[in-house]
Amino acid sequence: MIIAQIESQIRYVTNLNGETTDVVVPLELWQQLISSINSDNVSSLAWIDEQEPKAQILADLQESVRKAAVGQTFPVSELWDYSRRFD
Repeated sequence: MIIAQIESQIRYVTNLNGETTDVVVPLELWQQLISSINSDNVSSLAWIDEQEPKAQILADLQESVRKAAVGQTFPVSELWDYSRRFD
């Protein structure tokens, strides 16, 4: 399942001010996500990565290189902090 398919299944709940307050996720998708997070795979979201089209991966890499070329980079410490959220 690719990210776009996952996002299309998720519904957002907003309050009277239009602020997002909750997310509604179909049970089957929720179970897949929990199962994936609890698995012993190298990447806990490997099932998403495996479904990502190669063209999208290439486009993402090209965009990253373009951003790096114009100086839109992140400090290494910030990247480490981000990656720890997925451990």
